[in-house]
Amino acid sequence: MKKFNIRKVLDGLTAASSSSSAAAASLQSGNRENDLIQETLQSEHFQLCKTVRHGFPYQPSSMAFDPVQKILAIGTQSGALRLFGRAGVECFCQHESGSAVIQLEFLVNEGALVSALADDSIHLWNLRQKLPAILHSLKFNRERITFCHLPFQSKWLYVGTERGNIHIVNVESFTLSGYVIMWNKAIELSSKTHPGPVVHISDNPMDEGKLLIGFECGIVVLWDLKSKKADYRYSYDEAIHSVAWHHEGKQFVCSHSDGTLTTWNIRAPAKPAQIITPHGKQPKDGKKPEPCKPILKVEYKTTRAGDPFMILCGGLSYDTVGRRPCLTVMHGKSTAVLEMDYPIVDFLTLCETPYPNDFQEPYAVVVLLEKDLVLIDLAQIGYPIFENPYPLSIHESPVTCCEYFADCPAEVIPALYSEGSRQKRQGFSKKEWPISGGNWGQGTLSFSEMIITGHADGSIKFWDASALMLQVLYKLKTAKVFEKPRSKEEKSSTEIVDEDPFAIQILSWCPESRVLCVAGVSAHVIVYRFSKQEVTTEVVQLLEVRMQCELNEVESPECGGEQASAVSTPGTSSSPQTSLPQSHPSSSSNNSSDGLRDNVPCLKVRSSPLKQSPGYQVELLIQLVWVSGEPPQQITSLTVNSAYGLVAFGSGNGLAVVDYLQKTLLVNVSNAELYGSTDPHHRQPHSPRKTRQPSAGLCDGNDASATPEERCKSPTSGSGSPCNSDEDSKQTFIDKVKSKSRRISKTVANDFAKISRKINMIADHKDDARDNSFSRSRSSSVASIDRESREVISSFYFCDWLSKKSETVAVPSLWVGTSLGSMLAIALTVPSTPEQRMQQPVGVSFCGPVVRLKGGILRMAQLDASGILLPHVYESWYEPNAPEEEREQPRRHRLTSPPSQENPDCQYAVVCSEKQAKVVALPSQNCVYEHNITETSFVLRADVVTMTTGVAIACFCANGHIMTLSLPSLRPLLDVNYLPLTDMRIARTFCFSNQGQALYLTSPTEIQRITYSQETYDNLQEMLGELFTPVETPEAPNRGFFKGLFGGGAQSLDREDLFGEVAAGKASRSLAQHIPGPGGMEGMKGAASGVVGELARARIALDERGQKLGELEERTAAMMASADSFSKHAHDIMLKCKDKKWYQL
Repeated sequence: MKKFNIRKVLDGLTAASSSSSAAAASLQSGNRENDLIQETLQSEHFQLCKTVRHGFPYQPSSMAFDPVQKILAIGTQSGALRLFGRAGVECFCQHESGSAVIQLEFLVNEGALVSALADDSIHLWNLRQKLPAILHSLKFNRERITFCHLPFQSKWLYVGTERGNIHIVNVESFTLSGYVIMWNKAIELSSKTHPGPVVHISDNPMDEGKLLIGFECGIVVLWDLKSKKADYRYSYDEAIHSVAWHHEGKQFVCSHSDGTLTTWNIRAPAKPAQIITPHGKQPKDGKKPEPCKPILKVEYKTTRAGDPFMILCGGLSYDTVGRRPCLTVMHGKSTAVLEMDYPIVDFLTLCETPYPNDFQEPYAVVVLLEKDLVLIDLAQIGYPIFENPYPLSIHESPVTCCEYFADCPAEVIPALYSEGSRQKRQGFSKKEWPISGGNWGQGTLSFSEMIITGHADGSIKFWDASALMLQVLYKLKTAKVFEKPRSKEEKSSTEIVDEDPFAIQILSWCPESRVLCVAGVSAHVIVYRFSKQEVTTEVVQLLEVRMQCELNEVESPECGGEQASAVSTPGTSSSPQTSLPQSHPSSSSNNSSDGLRDNVPCLKVRSSPLKQSPGYQVELLIQLVWVSGEPPQQITSLTVNSAYGLVAFGSGNGLAVVDYLQKTLLVNVSNAELYGSTDPHHRQPHSPRKTRQPSAGLCDGNDASATPEERCKSPTSGSGSPCNSDEDSKQTFIDKVKSKSRRISKTVANDFAKISRKINMIADHKDDARDNSFSRSRSSSVASIDRESREVISSFYFCDWLSKKSETVAVPSLWVGTSLGSMLAIALTVPSTPEQRMQQPVGVSFCGPVVRLKGGILRMAQLDASGILLPHVYESWYEPNAPEEEREQPRRHRLTSPPSQENPDCQYAVVCSEKQAKVVALPSQNCVYEHNITETSFVLRADVVTMTTGVAIACFCANGHIMTLSLPSLRPLLDVNYLPLTDMRIARTFCFSNQGQALYLTSPTEIQRITYSQETYDNLQEMLGELFTPVETPEAPNRGFFKGLFGGGAQSLDREDLFGEVAAGKASRSLAQHIPGPGGMEGMKGAASGVVGELARARIALDERGQKLGELEERTAAMMASADSFSKHAHDIMLKCKDKKWYQL
């Protein structure tokens, strides 16, 4: 029974009531003219459901293959099932219990699958529907399941248990037979002790009435099902792991725990016919070889034309320390040892025939590894592997961030694919992928989709995610820009993370211009341009940015005045209203006189020429440098705009804006400088350590825009420059700061390396959920010094806006969102023509705060006067390496209608934070709509998305709720408790996209895609692929004339006579409990109601009847043809013998 949690119910009621009251208040406070905006989105346009799961099954535990349907099934330790057919045909199922799947058995060519779980339950899955469902379940109460076996074309499943007994289950009704093989009767006096669990069950390929039972202790029993006794018992000293038959049924092979293989003749149980140790060293004196590691599995497959194959995993010598896991293929006198990248979970040999009593003719081996799936071609020399068509390489390096783009330009995917196709590996098998079952879905979506994933090794992958499929398009390695240390000893002392220094933290991509910008954990930003031409870059364009550290010290001496002015870096102005001149920061890498690292980046840039293939090529590298012994803080927000040619990024220290066309730094200011005199936060005095600069520091007379008193305060007198202060007291204070900084800097770096910006948000929220002003970037070590909540730049948005009521033309600007809920604006003056843009500087002026919200700002967007989302300004893509005269293209700027006298506001700013959403009219800056999204939780991810019929805000909260709000009125349209936040990975990777699509990383290796669109939900069944397709079962092998005449060949068995209720009786009710599944007829009868259900059942019955009639007609035609042939031969013989005497015959 499901537990009832009253606390969660009360929390939900509280949140719902507060949200509804806030929404009502906001609607009342809205201006009347805004009510004229007609909103087309309604709640019936939204429906939440999972669509498809991509990637490698996390923690796989078992595998099975249907040789007729050509479908592969993989079970996992969390109870998940992944089914694979041809490329693009995948399916995900989940057992409710979540127990590990220990074994899978297909009902070959029947569209059904049996799964055995670690909780001692077995389940029957119906694969004839697009979303497979459980038909029956059977839960064992008194015995633990260890092994299952389902013979080909049989409805009786053998279930071996830990006690050594074997029970038999009817898979049609999922009931137990009264026929039981007890362990004591199976072994009798052959062993004085319990033989252990059943590790193998199989029937003789030539005689279905003989069952081979393998016990863990080393005893194998050939059991006669009819006489209910053992024919032969085979005993060996070492434990058994697996058994494999020769197809003629006269021999079988056992693999043992000492690395040996024993071959037995079924009529000679006294000793093995052969004992070999494939990887053991053979002593010269004829003694027994040294023991090896256990051979976990062996398969014995025969061929008509050549030697048989013996395939095994394990069995390596114990002295092969550090050797990778291997699969051994023994064929005749040759032995091939194939090394794998990960430990082997299971393997299966794919054969031409499903019949066990015929030559197997193996053609491939499926090897399931812990983190990969490999198919080996047995028919080609060297055993090459097949090229895997499934998107199983998502986790090739751990995913650190991802972004989802629906409805992107149609030409982007072909362009990326054409360049990415050159990156494919060579040496694959030339044959087609053998797992080729199922059919693609008929339905498609009208828009293209792309997923971009950033990884721990610095690589970035572009994926085509259109039509519920996933295919890798292009891979980019950002680490090529840096020098790689050859060993740990060579690692630079300036690195701020111990592992994965190149890991991608944030992605910003402009699909129209194809400009890509990435931020890494080592405080670096790289700008890439897409080109179809190969270039060689002699020197990577580098820009080093010095961001001042602003830790507020508790031990700081008193300072004159209530607030110390924030410091300005060279090239900036302390007055927020002043236009900032261009400036290049010092690129010298040096240390200060006292040994502190200063002006040095975290990573060393590549010094040799960089050959850049067609695709994404480095335009500019930006690195934050160490400041007076303090490492740079990691980047918390990033955006790029191709129309302006600018990149903006922020951290806990401030923000910077870089012109990537002119390779110059435009803005480098602290968070306090963004506000100027309107700073709403009461900031504590800053440590005088922040005034420490190299020779071109704060006291340099080149920057005369601020007085020395405004720029830095003396720690003793409170006035004047630190150059004139008491040196002893200043030095004492600085020494204290240094000692404490050294202790915390490494901790800060490690904390940031392991968790992303959003994870920090979650942790800080849990520490102080009632406080709306909390830190986003501090670690626990910093918190002991920094008692005040620190402000972090959390989001950016480039747009054209009207900053003043007097303006009639929208001007370029940058909106800045902070973790303390402030939205600020920076006006930009961008030269209009391409020639001027490359020669004249971009002007910058600060406009101050626009609006404040509760919680950190997550997303900002812009609507026009009619409530339509204004697309971001961009420049269309052109070839950057083309000659100047060919690549000049007019930049695309969005036109904004001027304000009218009736309605002076012609734009709306949409701002969403962790707690609230607001719509602000521009340029009046009046808040027209406001909605409290949550009171008891906080928003992890928010996006302004375009649907088919309108625009909405989509939010994912930490309490698992997914919500959508209409725009501009912020009416709640959807609120579903979908996914409680159980893993930080979900918070880091969850993202929404247009057209009602979203995704998140559900495990380290898998991406789960969901939809919140009713339109996609309605078309989902048509879009999903079909696993089961009607296929004719191959004909049974011909017994031959003599085998049929003298009784040779395969012996059939009527199992119904042995295992049925009439002959065997009923099993004990307490042994197992039958549980009808939701996919069975019981569930179908309950679900189907009315005329639709009756019609559906009638149609199914008609189809089945038609299928049976068709089969009957085919059989009748075959019998008639056979009769005609027999009649013809009889007539010929009669004519031949008509006129002959009896002695002439």
